[in-house]
Amino acid sequence: MKSKRATKLFVLDTNVLMHDPTSLFRFEEHDLFVPMMTLEELDNNKKGMSEVARNARQASRLLDEVVSAGEEDIKQGIALAGPSRELASGRLFLQTEAIDGVIPASLPTAKADNQIIAVALHLSEKTPKRPVILVTKDINMRIKARALGLEAQDYFNDKVLEDSDLLYTGARELPADFWESHGKDLQSWKQETRTLYRIQGPLCAELLVNEFVWQEGPQPLYAWVREAGGKSAVLETLTDYNHHRNAVWGITARNREQNFAMNLLMNPEIDFVTLLGQAGTGKTLLTLAASLTQVLEAKRYSEIIITRVTIPVGEDIGFLPGTEEEKMTPWMGALEDNLDVLNRPAEDTQGGVGDWGRAATMDLIRNRIKIKSLNFMRGRTFLNKFLIIDEAQNLTPKQMKTLITRAGPGTKVVCLGNIAQIDTPYLTEGSSGLTYVVDRFKGWPHSGHITLQRGERSRLADHAGEVL
Repeated sequence: MKSKRATKLFVLDTNVLMHDPTSLFRFEEHDLFVPMMTLEELDNNKKGMSEVARNARQASRLLDEVVSAGEEDIKQGIALAGPSRELASGRLFLQTEAIDGVIPASLPTAKADNQIIAVALHLSEKTPKRPVILVTKDINMRIKARALGLEAQDYFNDKVLEDSDLLYTGARELPADFWESHGKDLQSWKQETRTLYRIQGPLCAELLVNEFVWQEGPQPLYAWVREAGGKSAVLETLTDYNHHRNAVWGITARNREQNFAMNLLMNPEIDFVTLLGQAGTGKTLLTLAASLTQVLEAKRYSEIIITRVTIPVGEDIGFLPGTEEEKMTPWMGALEDNLDVLNRPAEDTQGGVGDWGRAATMDLIRNRIKIKSLNFMRGRTFLNKFLIIDEAQNLTPKQMKTLITRAGPGTKVVCLGNIAQIDTPYLTEGSSGLTYVVDRFKGWPHSGHITLQRGERSRLADHAGEVL
């Protein structure tokens, strides 16, 4: 049993509740204090259809459930063990009295942030032996609190990973002595055009299903893990998309990771693919080439659906005219650029037809590509579609769940993004929806992930990516 002194008292700022409504249950054995100003701000932000408004309403509902269920006196605190289903064992305190005179004269008392700081200062004076910590996602508020001698922290519980460098990359290099240490009792057999190896050794316990393994050298090996867990694993050799005979819509892979990505995109057994990589690594081009081949040639899917978050990099340009598709068109410049690349070989092969043939092909392609807005996704089901979610790093884990659960039978979902380019406020590399799905889906037999390393756009773009 932990002594009462070991537990801390966390004062919650409004933005923590609006960022993660379930944060009430994330502080384990420690106690929580919700100032009256936090409730006031939740009330002010509850109207509207934005993610923030939805979270404010959810946080209010959770608070209501906790307070209604508590039999105890609010002043003594309400036990969180019951409402949180044993996730938290601390108590929830609400501000039940007016607090004045604590805040320095230099801080304006009308500001909500300063009133919450005043509450935290009052509590630290009232309980000097107990650590009182202000939890807020507002950086300036944390600086102010520390300047006044208060302990202040960011809310980290929503982060999938502390360090984005630890994120699963989807590929691993095999050690030089791999065959010596794992070749004992090696079994090998053919399945269609591919070779499979059953290996045994210490590395097998670490491997994940659909993880790519490679080894350069005089006899290079490029394979992926088809079975893993325990003392043995099965490796299967890959289709070589670097070779022109395996070109997809005229596109060949230019490096090792692009080849891995193509194997994921073209495999009908893989329902969910995530591709990470900085600008120019070929995420969109490879995905579009694979989707066009499977929709127009193999007829595996009926059409391509592309969606993305509409967050401008600079100033907003106001309302856009037209239908949903027309409104989304300015956001889809990347799609147009890649379609131009994919349709370029048509000129060379059609001899005298040239521009006419190219225009006809473009019309055919455009008929099979639908551009959809995220705002109208709820309640939809996509049957037999190739769904591409572009700029997925700007989605929250909740939005990501909403999108991926749209997939009906026969649908493949591909998420593209670069977690170094997040434009959504409050989202970080650790808490992005893209990081979340990469981490949660790793090892599932019908999903695959690869982080593209090398830029293939131009020497200028590569150099800019490094030095700027």
